[in-house]
Amino acid sequence: MTGMTTMIFYRLLIVVATLLVMEVAVTLFHRYVMHGFGWGWHASHHQSGKTPTWEKNDLYAIVFAGATILLFALGDKHAPLWWVAFGITLYGLLYGILHDVLIHRRLPFKWKPRNRYLQRLIKAHYLHHAVKTREDGVSFGFLYAPPLDRIRSRLRRNGPPR
Repeated sequence: MTGMTTMIFYRLLIVVATLLVMEVAVTLFHRYVMHGFGWGWHASHHQSGKTPTWEKNDLYAIVFAGATILLFALGDKHAPLWWVAFGITLYGLLYGILHDVLIHRRLPFKWKPRNRYLQRLIKAHYLHHAVKTREDGVSFGFLYAPPLDRIRSRLRRNGPPR
């Protein structure tokens, strides 16, 4: 590999690794912070009814964006951090499109996907919202959803939604 090809390869590797790490980190954050001590902000997202233009849960996006901006700034001196920040931004874009636009329809966009992966992601998220308490949640990931039969089995073990 030439020097330029090697540099591009490593940057791409950093971005892809960041995407994968973000899904794990966000799943854990969603499970243990948003459904834990951070429920005060996240509860607004689990309230029934149409998703409003703004909800208290959106404060998490502002905090995450601020942290990512800081990584971009630090990446000015330490280039790998810039590519980590880019990977986080890409994850946020995918999250916004899948979660806010496709699942919760926060923008007037009427597309029903035929793709089985997207259908499973949507159904898993609806099952996540079927539980109104922070303790009994299921399927905390955003870009990965376990098989639906596993989610339904866990819901049955936890009892009916309260």
